[in-house]
Amino acid sequence: MNRLDICRQAVRRASLMAREIQATLVTDDTVAKKDRSPVTVADYSVQAAISLELARHFPGEPIMGEEDANFLRTEEGRPQRHKVVEAVRKLNPESSEAEILDALDRCREEGASSRFWVLDPIDGTKGFLRRGQYAVALGLIEEGEVVLGVVGCPNLPRTPDGPAEGCLAFAERGAGSRIESLSGGDDEPISVSPEPDPAGASFLESVEAAHSAHAQHAKIAARLGVTASPVRMDSQCKYAALARGEGAIYLRLPRDTRYQEKIWDHAAGALLVTEAGGRVTDAYGHALDFSLGRTLSSNTGIVASSGPFHDRLLGAVREVLDE
Repeated sequence: MNRLDICRQAVRRASLMAREIQATLVTDDTVAKKDRSPVTVADYSVQAAISLELARHFPGEPIMGEEDANFLRTEEGRPQRHKVVEAVRKLNPESSEAEILDALDRCREEGASSRFWVLDPIDGTKGFLRRGQYAVALGLIEEGEVVLGVVGCPNLPRTPDGPAEGCLAFAERGAGSRIESLSGGDDEPISVSPEPDPAGASFLESVEAAHSAHAQHAKIAARLGVTASPVRMDSQCKYAALARGEGAIYLRLPRDTRYQEKIWDHAAGALLVTEAGGRVTDAYGHALDFSLGRTLSSNTGIVASSGPFHDRLLGAVREVLDE
């Protein structure tokens, strides 16, 4: 298998594992981070499984991920630790508990390397908990740019009107974006909406108001003449939807000016959109810089679109931000 096929297989298997965990989720499987966002057994299990797979095929290459094994190593975390080990061993029967925990901790790299992997094991954890949209997102960064991205969307239909069988969207720089059913089978190319007028576009935005400024988005929509109601879904599923032509605008403008976007929340998804013919910048039109560690510290917010009216969209964004 080539590099992309290895990643597709890893994300597919991990996504199916996450869906199985979601179907049997109970309260005891959820713990709280210091920032009070929920973490589930699925976060730990997916990260460990993909970390093990990358180590097997690409030994020595750094991985930056969201989780670590600190809680699982405690006595309090013993019940969750057992569930994580049980889940991961379904994919990797030979892995010991120590190897699984070490695989989690391996993902605490700071991205100093010119080439590293970035992983969000369960992007949209609150969507996962409410049994809505969430994603497993894996990207490869080289010299500050995303060159490969795979996004598994266990609850997102392959086509907007299709059955909720889940899908896998993927891209390599210069090779376009493609999509397939999560269960596998034939894949096909995808492209952004050809709509040239923003008034005929629809917005994609986060469900959580804490993650994006819904009121500002509404003002921007009004300036552009957009009349369609926003489509709200969690996670990088929004990028996948935009890349396949469902919606034409995705905004994530922070409510707090001190907030910095995490690179694992955008790396894989941003490549899907650009390779599908769209554009992704920050609110001031700057390219996203993935070379500065765990956050997009040189960028402000995210503006993604199908492309033709991106500059006009940026003008409306700046007008609202300057108010």
